[in-house]
Amino acid sequence: MRLVILAALAALSACAGAPTGSAPQALVDRSALTVQEILTEENDRLDAASILRRARGALVCPRTFSAAFFAGGEGGDCVLVGRDAAGSWSSPAFFAVGSGSFGLQAGIRDSQTLLLLMSERAISAVINNSFRFGADASLAVAHVGGSVEAATTTNLGADILAFSRSRGLFAGLSLEGTVMDARPDWNAAYYGREVTPRDIVVNMAVHNPGADPLRAALMRFGGAPAAPPMAAAEPPPPVSAPYRAPGGSVGRAALPPPPPPPRR
Repeated sequence: MRLVILAALAALSACAGAPTGSAPQALVDRSALTVQEILTEENDRLDAASILRRARGALVCPRTFSAAFFAGGEGGDCVLVGRDAAGSWSSPAFFAVGSGSFGLQAGIRDSQTLLLLMSERAISAVINNSFRFGADASLAVAHVGGSVEAATTTNLGADILAFSRSRGLFAGLSLEGTVMDARPDWNAAYYGREVTPRDIVVNMAVHNPGADPLRAALMRFGGAPAAPPMAAAEPPPPVSAPYRAPGGSVGRAALPPPPPPPRR
């Protein structure tokens, strides 16, 4: 099984070849559209914005392509972004995904996938080399789908929440056995120097303005929670006006003279 997965990743890398100047940016642009399409659709069924506000990162796969006849395989390119404590999103790190399976199956599927990483350990697991879904039993992954009840109860306590839109003969989404590998060549091409996924996503040491539409889409759907309305301030107590003697027509000249000093 491991050899099949590695072969899928190798085939994907061979087809992609060395990145051209526009290939990483095209993936980032498609990722921004994927975020908009998936979250717009999910907002009809659940409050996706409130979920996104709690996320520590997001993995966006604009297109993963599956083809299966006897030996199945899946591959695609994804971007990973992280969110800091202030709510700002990082520029993207680039990853390749691949999986393999055996069995009597036939069909084709074209999918858009958004994975929300809800914990720090999910971020740390994904940026490790050759992360494999299902290998870490302590890392809970849930596919958010079906009824509203299913999407708002125990699933939302998982470390990774998966949203997907698929077209084709394969229904649903299976992440079991999927392997992710960083694409250092794409990261270097996009930022002009060698840089690790941790530097990009966690340390936010580099930035490319071309990623701003993706970051803006994430901010638009999952910006900082609105501040609670402030309670109306109580009106200040009335201030008493200083006492003023009533005016009159008596002038100083009309006052009686002071008494004479006592005689000694």
